[in-house]
Amino acid sequence: MISPDTHRENRIPPGQARTKKWPVLHASDVPDVTREKWKLEIGGLVDHPLSFTWDEFQQLPRVKVFSDFHCVTTWSRLGNLWEGVSVQEIMNRAGVQSAAKFVVITGYDWGWTTNLPLADFLVEDALFVDLHDGEPLDADHGGPVRLVVPRLYAWKSAKWVRAV
Repeated sequence: MISPDTHRENRIPPGQARTKKWPVLHASDVPDVTREKWKLEIGGLVDHPLSFTWDEFQQLPRVKVFSDFHCVTTWSRLGNLWEGVSVQEIMNRAGVQSAAKFVVITGYDWGWTTNLPLADFLVEDALFVDLHDGEPLDADHGGPVRLVVPRLYAWKSAKWVRAV
C-alpha cells in the first residue's frame, strides 16, 4: 500500500530537510533484544489480551507500506518501504473496547513510552515493522520490531516495541 502521507503536495514538512541516509537517534542506550527474547504484549482495554513471540509474529499476515519518515529533529527520509504486521490486524484480534481512546506503547529500552490517540494508532498504514527497504530492521533503528505511524513524526514510532 502507498501511505496517504506521500500524497501531499509538499512531501517535506515546513522546516524539514531531506536526507537519503537514515539517521540514528536514541533517547537511551540500544537494548539487547534478540529475536529469541523478543515478545509483543497487547493489553489494556481489549477483549482478548495477546502475546506474540517472534515466531508467532512471523506467522501473522504481512503488509508492505511505502511511506515517508519525518523526525522532529528536522530531517525527512522519503520513499521508505516498510514491511511487517498491520496495527489494525493485531488490534482487531485483541478486540479494542469502545472505552479505549488512547494507547501507550512501551519499548524494551525500559523507560521510553509514547502515547497516541487510538484513532491515529489504528490508521491503515500503521505497522509493527521488522523489515525496512527489504532488510531486517537493525537494532540501531529499533529492531527487531518497531512501530511505524507514517502520518506522525518519528518519535511516535516507538523503537524496540514490547507492549501496547
